[in-house]
Amino acid sequence: MILLLDIGNTHTHIGLADGEAVGRTRDLPTARVRSGDGLALVRSFLGKRKIEGAVMASVVPDATGPAQEMVTGLIGRPALQLTPATLRGVSLDYPRPNTIGQDRLANAIAVHRHFGAPSVVVDFGTAVTFDVVSREGAYVGGIIAPGLASMTDYLHEKTALLPRIRIHEPRAVIGRNTREAMLVGAVYGYRGLVRELIRELRSELKVRRLPVVATGGYAAFMAEGLPEITAVRPNLTLEGLRILWELHR
Repeated sequence: MILLLDIGNTHTHIGLADGEAVGRTRDLPTARVRSGDGLALVRSFLGKRKIEGAVMASVVPDATGPAQEMVTGLIGRPALQLTPATLRGVSLDYPRPNTIGQDRLANAIAVHRHFGAPSVVVDFGTAVTFDVVSREGAYVGGIIAPGLASMTDYLHEKTALLPRIRIHEPRAVIGRNTREAMLVGAVYGYRGLVRELIRELRSELKVRRLPVVATGGYAAFMAEGLPEITAVRPNLTLEGLRILWELHR
């Protein structure tokens, strides 16, 4: 079995994979990884399973070292870390490759393997990111916009009379109170943002058919109202790391 680690700002997503697919997954607080006390949590997740190796993507520099120490404590050597130098499965056509989030490269590896090129990943996280693989099979860049929860939380924090809301499907397009009005603006407005960006990407790439794969926390919810999204893959980033391990064998 291979241990997969996707280290994000708030959560670290870990998973186990065999040679064909990602299996069990779990989320850990990245703060626990950063502080160096995540080893017990990972040991509990692994149980008695024997680990052959580990692969990691990190967008949190001060958690990367502690994570590598944790992996070394588990298997006796550090994890293979996804960087432009270790990248396999897609090429790079990007001015400053070292500035690309490692999770975004993992997404590109997975979408290219399973959906071909050109293709796009929409990752609904703290921010929503669009990652583009060109028809030549190269990661060429993408788009970053505020995440859905970030937008609604900002309204609550910066406006005295607007409440914090829970995201769910609105009952109607016209809100009959403040919460409903905010919900409509968030959900329908956000889907409109995503739809328009996909339309512009199709135009830029000069294609009629463009596989668009959604991942991240709000992926399934947002995809329900967006026929432009081809598939929802919650573990796409971990799958990209699994493929990276396979390509390094």
